[in-house]
Amino acid sequence: MPETYAPSARAALVQLMLEDRMIPNVELLKQYKIELGKDDREALNEDGLIETVKEGRRYVHRITDKGTAWCLNDLMEGETSVRGPLARVQAAVLKRVLRFLNGRGSLAEAVRTQQDLEDVIRGVYLELGDGYQDWVRLAKLRPRLDAGRDEVDETLLKMVKGGDAHLVPDSNRKVLTEEDHQAAIRIGDEDKHLLAIEES
Repeated sequence: MPETYAPSARAALVQLMLEDRMIPNVELLKQYKIELGKDDREALNEDGLIETVKEGRRYVHRITDKGTAWCLNDLMEGETSVRGPLARVQAAVLKRVLRFLNGRGSLAEAVRTQQDLEDVIRGVYLELGDGYQDWVRLAKLRPRLDAGRDEVDETLLKMVKGGDAHLVPDSNRKVLTEEDHQAAIRIGDEDKHLLAIEES
């Protein structure tokens, strides 16, 4: 498979992925303003990214699973376009992904995934509490973090060692829920359920 394709071929792949159906070449051109020429079409077919059939005098295309995988990788790693059909379809993908994440309440976490986990924890902590030094339950914090338990625990312990974060058990054991028990972090022989962070 070639490392890159022409912008028009990349645009066609993304549009085919978004539509997830057979699309005639003439529709790509007239409705989506994407021109998939002979060379691009043959290259995508040879590499197994699309399947093209001829119906009468028109070519009809459908993306393959391999094409979808290539497309997703290209959207994540390939260069973005600032104009033309490729820019339009990349923007369409972005809007669809943002709506998907927002509908599931995870858009903020997704946008922050490039941040250091400690920064993410601080941000979520401030969202959940009433400012610095307020006590926030780990049972509320953990579900908002897009990271594994071990990674979160390691980061919390690092923050505690740094001196500006504090973990304590809830002294009122009667109010502890199953979620509190599951979210607790064990330090020594004691489960800690509450987190407070000082302003750095």
